[in-house]
Amino acid sequence: MSILVTGATGTIGSLVVQGLAAAGADVKALVRAKGKKTFPAGVTELVGDLTDVPSLRAAFSSVRTLFLLNAVTADEVTQALVALNLAREAGIERIVYLSVIHAERYTNVPHFTGKHTVERMIDSMDVPATILRPAYFMQNDLTVQQVIRSHGVYPMPIGSTGVAMVDARDIADIAVAELLRRDKAAGPLPRLTLDLTGPDVLTGQSAAAAWSAALGRKIGYGGDDVVAFEGQMAQFSPSWFAYDMRLMMSGIQTIGMHGSEGTVARLEDILGRPLRKYADFVKEAIEAA
Repeated sequence: MSILVTGATGTIGSLVVQGLAAAGADVKALVRAKGKKTFPAGVTELVGDLTDVPSLRAAFSSVRTLFLLNAVTADEVTQALVALNLAREAGIERIVYLSVIHAERYTNVPHFTGKHTVERMIDSMDVPATILRPAYFMQNDLTVQQVIRSHGVYPMPIGSTGVAMVDARDIADIAVAELLRRDKAAGPLPRLTLDLTGPDVLTGQSAAAAWSAALGRKIGYGGDDVVAFEGQMAQFSPSWFAYDMRLMMSGIQTIGMHGSEGTVARLEDILGRPLRKYADFVKEAIEAA
């Protein structure tokens, strides 16, 4: 039987596909249309959509392990709950679900509360699953690299409470480890929830300092104005998404994103190596630009 990866063409999903394929797993990638992305040799593309029940039934019929990743969309909750119900109907008892850290605390943020709803279904229906709860992705900052370089300002309003940013590659590697652990087990394993963080807690000022050090010139912090942030986001994103991101940034400023005690050690034990640091991510981003 196979491991099915949803969201297979995105940042995390594509890395998960690559990692599973490199480990010799039988991998199937759920895509909306074949041929739009190059996957490693041996990966099978299955055409489907998380809102298309017949296509999901067909995809789930030939796999025993599922990586469920839902993009932040207006119907994210529907997609996730439909997919989980269909997976249960298909007898899939090995699932890794990508949620978000502090999903139960950011109660006014749509995509956080949506993911928490999915977590509640997993818990109430005793679904054998690993719930991965990542903090803010380091790779989010690639979208503002040009602003940083051109204007000398780090513009993400993450405030001073602290965010333990995590590298998307570490998220994917942990997802691969959990998928393989569940897939190779003789039967369903107990539920597990993992916060996914990086090794350092960053603020707006310290993130700006990392860019300053890597670029060799002063980069300032743009401040905590989430209204201006929403306005910028709305120029290239749907208004509901821009507002969702504004609410998330407000939550980051007040609640922060911190792993519990022992999180870093636990993740590094799973990975068998240190977690990637933000300063190293920034240097790599600059070199690759």
